[in-house]
Amino acid sequence: MKKLLLGVLFLVVAASLQAAEPTAPAARTIVLVRHGNYVPDPSADAQLGPGLSPLGVAQAHLLGARLAGSPMRFDALYVSPMQRARDTAAVIAADFPGREFKVIDDLAECTPPSRRVEIMANEKRDDLAACKAQLDRIFTEYFRPSSGAERTELFVCHGNVIRYLVTRALGVDTAAWLEMSVGHASITKIRIEANGSIKVIAVGDVGHLPPNMLTGATGDSERSLAIPPLPEMSKH
Repeated sequence: MKKLLLGVLFLVVAASLQAAEPTAPAARTIVLVRHGNYVPDPSADAQLGPGLSPLGVAQAHLLGARLAGSPMRFDALYVSPMQRARDTAAVIAADFPGREFKVIDDLAECTPPSRRVEIMANEKRDDLAACKAQLDRIFTEYFRPSSGAERTELFVCHGNVIRYLVTRALGVDTAAWLEMSVGHASITKIRIEANGSIKVIAVGDVGHLPPNMLTGATGDSERSLAIPPLPEMSKH
């Protein structure tokens, strides 16, 4: 009986020690996608902003198909609270049946400090500081190694958010974020290794979109899915 009790005690102590052991760090892959095309709407909710345009919905469908067809398997899905991001996530969700997105308020679009004097002239100092703090919280929370097993996480958010986080990942001056451009429904991929080192793998990838559906990046034309006027020869 005494041997049995000692054996049970040994198993309990061993299990406790195993549970107390720190979980080994593992790699984490962050996939940041920008929302689809939208049209500014003065009547839209001031906090949520406008939803997607028909073109933005089409872009989101192609984005969702690419994500679902890739070898990546997402352990978590996150989305900004703003309507254009939520609309994009809703379209993507059709390719991930049974999965749910978690809304993260800190993913909302904002304007962090920039080198561009003309941009800073139209922004309030407190708003700039609040945006920087908001995006730094996202970086601190998610841009670190996973615990125990590798993870891949999808974030549906905004251009300013993505560009700022890329500068943080690169370890460069974050005020340089406006010196890059990412299109609507684009994919940016960043990997955090188990040792904490960070590699930017892709920025603004739009390979899933045909050329006549590219919008949102510097140099892109304004486009629409509206039917254009029919070119007709003049009658004589």
